[in-house]
This record gives sequence, structure tokens and C-alpha cells, in this order.
Amino acid sequence: MTARRQLERAGTLLEIDPNVVERLKYPQRVERVSVPLERDDGTVEVFTGYRAQHDSVRGPFKGGLRYHPDVTEEECIGLAMWMTWKCAVMDLPFGGAKGGVVVDPNSLSDGEKERLTRRFTQELRDVIGPMQDIPAPDMGTDAETMGWLMDAYSMQEDETTPGVVTGKPPVIGGSYGRETAPGRSVALITREACEYYDRSLSETTVAVQGFGSVGGNAAVLLDEWGANVVAVSDVNGAVYDPDGLDPKAIQAHGDDPTAVMGVSSAQQLSNEELLTLDVDVLIPAAIGNVLTEANANDVNASMIVEGANGPTTSTADVIFERRGIPVIPDILANAGGVTVSYFEWLQDINRQGWSLERVNETLESEMLSAWDNVTETYELDEDISWRDATYVVGLQRIVEAHEYRGLWP
Repeated sequence: MTARRQLERAGTLLEIDPNVVERLKYPQRVERVSVPLERDDGTVEVFTGYRAQHDSVRGPFKGGLRYHPDVTEEECIGLAMWMTWKCAVMDLPFGGAKGGVVVDPNSLSDGEKERLTRRFTQELRDVIGPMQDIPAPDMGTDAETMGWLMDAYSMQEDETTPGVVTGKPPVIGGSYGRETAPGRSVALITREACEYYDRSLSETTVAVQGFGSVGGNAAVLLDEWGANVVAVSDVNGAVYDPDGLDPKAIQAHGDDPTAVMGVSSAQQLSNEELLTLDVDVLIPAAIGNVLTEANANDVNASMIVEGANGPTTSTADVIFERRGIPVIPDILANAGGVTVSYFEWLQDINRQGWSLERVNETLESEMLSAWDNVTETYELDEDISWRDATYVVGLQRIVEAHEYRGLWP
């Protein structure tokens, strides 16, 4: 598992108790549940759901719920571990969790998706809660899904409990800026990384694989700040124009699944070809494990900023390090989502509401603080990578918390 290998590597860079590292290799709990669903035609189908809870030493578990046919227990555990590191890097009072249902969301009607969500919530009722485990949207789920989850949990508890989940519509306790936050943080970290390497955004070319909520919003912001976004892609393929694209015009047609490929003035490429374009910054923001041993030597970008979770395999990481290509890791770059989820949780438990301006300003402040902490660690040792430095920052905080709390006998 990539997450476990990254933990072990970071552990060797710190003089810490190996027993704590050993504890962090395993989740505290994994719930596996059966989720029966009555389909619209009256038949009943049973789906498998998971909720992996990795570590809660710093606070309640936090992490997304995804609906996807490839959801597995191992995947949920790995993603939960990454959430633990991500929350610690951002210094949020949360631990990591992840979950989902093994289902193709495109095969569900709206009514079926709602019934599935409500039943899944019932199955997880004993292990989630605003002070226990707080889910959020992920692949195949959205703000509406989180609204159903919040309502189902609230009905079961006999009181409205908005803090049980984040990523809800603002009208029922969600936070403004939550949906765009991961992409905004990717753009912010890309901007800071370019500045670190004395690269002007106005002279920076960017390729974004995955023009969804993360990649699309990152591309729009970087374009607004002066970068030249020359390539973007979605599940159907990629488009490339060395003179630059207009991400905002493409995003305006976001509900159209052919929006990216509909850019007639640009050259059409495959998603794989986009990864090897000669650009200054490559942002893999689609799915995991797209940068591998098979293509790492063909990547021509000067820098990689990870928008998706786990887009780079451990072997590819070694190749990039050998080639001198800096990789800014996912647990820093896309941490805007969980950070604004934290803002939403604060608003819910305090029955307050923040303006979009306050959310975005506070997010930028938190992201820059995390970037400064990681940069300081990175500069202490010329032999470590950006990923190593990020893990060291997070792991130090987690280890310190474990040492103060001790081990229950």
C-alpha cells in the first residue's frame, strides 16, 4: 500500500518511537456493511459499504464517502491514512477516515441514490457523529448526497445535527466555498511553488489532467492569476493549445460531459498523452496511480502538483526525485477541501455562518501557513523531497499527540 510505504519512509527521517509508527500502519476500525436497496422496478439489490477509521488521536475522524464500482476495503484504509496525514499537516483537530459503497452511481436513479444513502447512513449510525466521525463528499457523491445523510442521521437522533457531515448545501448548514476549496488550494500551492522556484506565473504553462471540481477550479484560478493553461482533460480525453485555453469558458459548460472535447480550436489528445506534455507545471487531478514506473521517465513537466489523491506511485516518486522534478504532494496541495470542511464543522457546532469572502481569506491564510511549515522542513535537509518534508510535518504532530496520550493498557 502506497500510504503505508510513505509512512515508513517518513518514519526513517525522524527520531521517533518505532512503536508509534507501527500503530499508524493499521486503522483503528473498519466497518463493512451490507446495504439493501429497493430498485425502482421493485427488485432488491444488496451493495457492500465500508467506513475505515484510521487514527483519532488528534480529534474526530474525518473523510469522504465515495460511490464507485472499484471501492475496496484496502482503498478505504489507504485513503483514511492519507486523511490522517492531511489533517495533521494542516494542523486540524481531526483524524483520518474514508468510506464508500461499491456501486456505479450512474446506474442509480435519483430516488435510488437517495434510498441507498439513507440506508447506508443507518448502517453507519453507531460509528459516525459530529464528535466521532464526520463524512464528506467524494467521487460519486455531492452536496445533495450529504444533505440526505444529514437528514437521515438527524431523524434517527430526533434532532437536527448539521455537524455530522460536511459538504452540505449552505441552506442546511453547509459552508460557502466548500465545493471549490480543493481546487483553490491546489491553485494557491501551485502559485507558492512557482514563486519558490523563481518562476513567474505569467510565464508558466500548466497542464491539468481531470477537469472536475478540483482540476477545473484550479485551472480557472491559475488562469485568472496569469498562468497559461495549455491543456485540460476529462474522462473522454484531453485538449491542447500551446497558445492557451480559456478554462472559464470550458467550466461554464460543466454539466456537459463533452465540454472539454468540444473545444474545437484545440488539438485532441489522450489523457496519457497530456501527462507527457512539455509544460512547466503538471497537475494530475483526476484519479490515483496515473504517474507510474511505466510513464515517469516520459514526463516532461518541470514540476508536478498533485490535485488527486495518490496520483503518483512510490516507484514513480523515486524516478521523479532522481530526475530532479519536484512533486508537491496531495496531502498539502488538495487539503483545501478538508480545511473548509473544518470551517463548516465549526460553523455548525457554533450555529454560525461565514461569508464566502471570510472562508476564502481564512483558507488562504491556513494554506500559506502549512506551506511555510513544509518549506521550512524541506530546507533543513537537502536530501529529502517535498513529500518527505510534508509527511515529517504531519507525522511529528501525530507522534507528539500519541506520546502525550499514551497507550490504553
